[in-house]
Amino acid sequence: MPHHDLLIIGAGSGNSVICPAHDDWDVAIAEPWAFGGTCLNRGCIPSKMLVHVADLALSARRAPDLGVHTSFNGVDWPAIRDRIFGRIDPIASSGLEYRRSLANVTVYEHSARFTGERTVELDGREVTADRIVVAAGARTVVPDVPGLAETPFRTSDDVMRLDELPERLVILGGGFIAAEMAHVFDGLGSRVTIVHRGDLMLRGADEDVRRCITDVYLDRMDVRLETTVSDVSHDGTYDIQLSDGSSLQADQLLVATGRRPNGDLLEVEQAGITLDDRGYITTDEHLRTSAHGIWALGDVTNPRQLKHTANAEARIITHNLTNPEELRSVDRRFVPHAVFGHPQIGSVGQTQKELIDSGRPHIVATRHYSDTAYGWAMEDSTGFAKVLADPDTRLLLGAHIVGPQAPTLVQQLIQGMAAGLTVDQMAHDQLYIHPAMPELVEQALLDL
Repeated sequence: MPHHDLLIIGAGSGNSVICPAHDDWDVAIAEPWAFGGTCLNRGCIPSKMLVHVADLALSARRAPDLGVHTSFNGVDWPAIRDRIFGRIDPIASSGLEYRRSLANVTVYEHSARFTGERTVELDGREVTADRIVVAAGARTVVPDVPGLAETPFRTSDDVMRLDELPERLVILGGGFIAAEMAHVFDGLGSRVTIVHRGDLMLRGADEDVRRCITDVYLDRMDVRLETTVSDVSHDGTYDIQLSDGSSLQADQLLVATGRRPNGDLLEVEQAGITLDDRGYITTDEHLRTSAHGIWALGDVTNPRQLKHTANAEARIITHNLTNPEELRSVDRRFVPHAVFGHPQIGSVGQTQKELIDSGRPHIVATRHYSDTAYGWAMEDSTGFAKVLADPDTRLLLGAHIVGPQAPTLVQQLIQGMAAGLTVDQMAHDQLYIHPAMPELVEQALLDL
């Protein structure tokens, strides 16, 4: 029975747990798919490379509104796709080959399944380890829709690798994956229809953000709100029956109805690992699971399912594995997120609804891009920055920005929150370049 000092299940952020301090350890990595995990191969990196292309295409369409004589004449989809994955796939392959080349590292290209205490089954044989890190990620949720299981639908795992750009694309879901992919394919020339059971897109975002994005997408493409799919069939094209009695025809169907952690696939209970009621592995502040010697990070344990949180957790575990007497804790106070649709979103902290529901006193200020000189330059009519603060401490509780470069603009607020600055210090104790987009943030802070 093979035995290792350290076994890592998952080669996304889990791959970065290994450091020079482990050079004298016997290390193993179990990864049944591609090195680099979801982010590199089928998530945030290829999707953002597509978003950039879609932004350019949309700019070409809209430039005449500013007096620039451009036009959109279609895209070379295979060239776009191949540029992206021609760069990404070699990175994944080289990551695998590098780990294989190390004398102290064993790579198992198989799915793992726990069979007992620090014991897993890999390709029909049991493997044990003194320490195990579970970084097995998450997978697409497939809704229980009649006929869906019998149709060749797409998910975020494969929609970016299509052979050709679909003329008609139907997207099930209204979350961030749906928003980003709708922007991509609409921007590149597909006729996109979103079918979403809620009354607003982006559940969990601030209500003002949700209303803004929903209104923009309603104006831009076909969005069916408060609607579900009652039946799906496929005979060359998709025939999609909706709960309101209407139907849609499509060349491709993208299911983007959420993701679920993979802990159940690993049968983690066999190792004494506890799952919460949503299926996420539970950990303490040091990222230790309920099973001795087993740690967990990333999408398998964190409902936020963000690459930057997974990377931060990997750094914590790296330290804690090598310094068991000086354990560090993960800091989840100010976790930002972004949505790269059109317009973009950058958020950190609590939403106004969360503050209201908790009964916490707060003050709020909102400034629009159109209030700033650079907003005039862009003729932006929808974007805004919304900031929420404690009226007594004057500390920022949340910030939500919608518009061009929103994920970049929110970063200065994240830094201020992490440094413990008041909104007055953020607004007054530095200079904001004029005329530039950060003035939007300055003006919002000054209004608090």
